Amino acid sequence: MTSFASKAFCRTEKLFHHLPVVLNTFLVFSITAEVSYLVIVEAPLEADQKKTEWSSWWKMIHLLAQYFMLLNICWNAMLFVRTSPSIKGVFLGGEGMGQGWRYCYTCETHTPPRCSHCYDCKVCILRRDHHCVFFGQCVGFRNYRFFLSCLLFMWSGLLYATLMNAEVFIVILKEGVTVHSILLLLIPWIMLVSGQVSARAFAFAFIADTCVVGFLLVSGFFFFHLFLLFRGQTTREWYSSRRPYNLGLLGNLRDTLGLRWYLCWLCPLIPSHLPGDGISFQVTGSLEPTR
Repeated sequence: MTSFASKAFCRTEKLFHHLPVVLNTFLVFSITAEVSYLVIVEAPLEADQKKTEWSSWWKMIHLLAQYFMLLNICWNAMLFVRTSPSIKGVFLGGEGMGQGWRYCYTCETHTPPRCSHCYDCKVCILRRDHHCVFFGQCVGFRNYRFFLSCLLFMWSGLLYATLMNAEVFIVILKEGVTVHSILLLLIPWIMLVSGQVSARAFAFAFIADTCVVGFLLVSGFFFFHLFLLFRGQTTREWYSSRRPYNLGLLGNLRDTLGLRWYLCWLCPLIPSHLPGDGISFQVTGSLEPTR
């Protein structure tokens, strides 16, 4: 009985571990499909605006922009998940141990500065930033570039999708700010279950709401990490007034995104060698805590 309960718990844990990735993938592809539909079929949505129907070239440009962003989101996300930022396979011994090194009793090894143990990943992470619950993976030294690039294209994609869905809000609110229109925007699920709206109206309203909420959330994450990047800090270090690893704007960009920081965000396949090894870092200030 104990063995069965243990197996059931492990399977449930694995299911919930992958659930955020599945939901994110579903939402990304749903938003892309809805915006593509708006471009191809329903642009513009209003019948009296059909005289301004887009040309085939203009629609093609929109579709290329959409799938360029979608491809970058998926590719960066895949490389982020597949690139391990942990200490596995990294030689940490030798004479380089010094100030800032700690001993991890779980991994049973000495770890360098900016490295800490993640109890979700069950291993120490080099230059650990945080554990991303949406991908089930830690953000660290080797995969930070893919994480930030994914955020960039998610932010730009959601901004584009929100602007494209502006007419959806206009159509919903065309009858005025009524109880029906407000409820359709705020709780489309309830309106669908109660039979107040059609499945088509629900799908447009739900995805439009998702675009707005997703854009606000991703904007917060994206600009927060840009702020940290410019300061040469990780999420675990941002509350401190000390910035001992701050190399200046260009130095921080090279140290985090690699030597080709100005190109690597365009495509995850562009090589951008990181100048460091994730173990030792150039220190520009004191590591001692301020008093």
